[in-house]
Amino acid sequence: MFDGNLPQLMAAYNQWQNRQVYQAAAQLSEEQRQADRGAFFRSVHGTLDHLLWGDLIWLGRFTEQTLVTQPCGELLHPDFASLSAAREVLDQQLISWAAGLSAEWLAEPVTWTSRLYQFTQTVPRWVLVQHMFNHQTHHRGQVGTLLQQLGVEVGITDLPLLDILQQGPSQ
Repeated sequence: MFDGNLPQLMAAYNQWQNRQVYQAAAQLSEEQRQADRGAFFRSVHGTLDHLLWGDLIWLGRFTEQTLVTQPCGELLHPDFASLSAAREVLDQQLISWAAGLSAEWLAEPVTWTSRLYQFTQTVPRWVLVQHMFNHQTHHRGQVGTLLQQLGVEVGITDLPLLDILQQGPSQ
């Protein structure tokens, strides 16, 4: 069953992994980050930008705000410096947002419409919250593969190691 602490855990994991991915991507030149590598969102940069776009779309749905108006696939940030800065800000917003979630809010059904797939459905909110975090992991995995192909390692990605690697082992 659903654990009410999962969104907070996943928001922290998201921030940790994004920091690692961005540190790895920073080792590349702008040309390497922007080069079409045959990925769904073409490049390392394009995929990272899509991740930001997706998080803004979902957070906007959850908070009933319009956080992005660009269509899927249109870059929000054409350069790595502004993309990195926007990612850091959004990751902190996701952590703050997740900290305020209640089990009741997560369990409530919500009806939403996918702009991309043109369908409407009603599901408990926690399903959509979990989807947002799965979407992040999916695309970060794609970026990790592209980076590895370029000779850059992202590092450890195992969720259970989050606390140990961020805070050091407990005694």
